[in-house]
Amino acid sequence: MNETATDDHDAQEKLRELLKKFRFAMVTTRAQDGSLQAHPLTVQEAEFDGDLWFVIARHASAVRHIQADPRVGVSFSSNDAWLSLTGRAEVVTDAAKLEQLWNPAIEAWFPQGPGDPEIVLLRFDAEGGEYWDSPGGRVATLLAFVTHKVTGERLEGENEKLDL
Repeated sequence: MNETATDDHDAQEKLRELLKKFRFAMVTTRAQDGSLQAHPLTVQEAEFDGDLWFVIARHASAVRHIQADPRVGVSFSSNDAWLSLTGRAEVVTDAAKLEQLWNPAIEAWFPQGPGDPEIVLLRFDAEGGEYWDSPGGRVATLLAFVTHKVTGERLEGENEKLDL
């Protein structure tokens, strides 16, 4: 494996590691008038193989947007890490996949269960991404910020942009 391939592999592993920290995402779609709209959705699979799955109502505006323009952005944020993915989404009707993903949190939004005809899946296929990670967590981030304010030294952290 050459150095670039190793670096890409390491960056993808870091992305997978970071993704496990996030439960909620903002999925940004393009409306018919061209405006960008962000929709809060819950990630339904923790293992990242390039796809993310979301459960959504069939008549949600995000569904209409994706059917018209499948290009979307998915972003995640915590106290010490940030992740932005770009790619394409599609609306999927797959009863077996829905059963596989079903959990009590989904039932809070869809009390009729996985047989509810109002439910569809969104499958997001990542094409690229960028992450920022602050080593040491929240306290280290706060200390780095204070150090920057006092000394002017640049905040340290990891940042990587990658194609998937």
